[in-house]
Amino acid sequence: MSSEHANELLVIRDLHAYYGESHILHGVNCSVHTGEVISLLGRNGAGKTTTLKSILGLVGRRTGSVSFSGRELTSLPPHEIARLGIGYCPEERGIFASLSCEENLLLPPVISPGGMSVDEIYAMFPQLYERRRSPGTRLSGGEQQMLALGRILRTGARLLLLDEISEGLAPVIVQTLGRVIQTLKQKGYTIVMVEQNFGFVEPLADRFVVMEHGCVVMNFSSDQLSSKKSELTAFLGL
Repeated sequence: MSSEHANELLVIRDLHAYYGESHILHGVNCSVHTGEVISLLGRNGAGKTTTLKSILGLVGRRTGSVSFSGRELTSLPPHEIARLGIGYCPEERGIFASLSCEENLLLPPVISPGGMSVDEIYAMFPQLYERRRSPGTRLSGGEQQMLALGRILRTGARLLLLDEISEGLAPVIVQTLGRVIQTLKQKGYTIVMVEQNFGFVEPLADRFVVMEHGCVVMNFSSDQLSSKKSELTAFLGL
């Protein structure tokens, strides 16, 4: 195995995904290296969120191969996949309305050592400390997003799957989330981000993977971005 392949944390090969009779992913191929931040780009319906859900087994059916740290995932149920060290921050956030901010934060189990302490998360998100006793229903959209991200950082997961974390949030909150992603990158986390907001991910991503109609149509590193801008504009309608 080459040193390049040895550094691959997540490898997706010929991935097809289905919801009932609907065939959503059509042979997706992609790999993510340890410590890399990947941006999945594409128009609505391109298959980006389905790709994240397929990694975790949260689709009706999938074929092909998804491996994490050399372990094949396609035969495992979602809870076992999560316990291998994959954290998922879904677009709908999944905050429990009747629990306080801190109770929400403490809810997920710690799956491996190295997760952040509650104090470390509060240091990263001071707003959550201020709102720690507030029920989930009283948190703003930005506070809920910070909480959803903080919750998976407690678990010890080293691969973070983030789905549209900047969507609908005030610019100041988006800037905060961007700084947090940079910090996590420096700490060695591996991150796959689905985003419509290209301005948000452009300075964060090491590599861009563009999807269309359930397929990967472009895959290039950040240092190739300037030469790929016109193609990217055509695919994304920027």
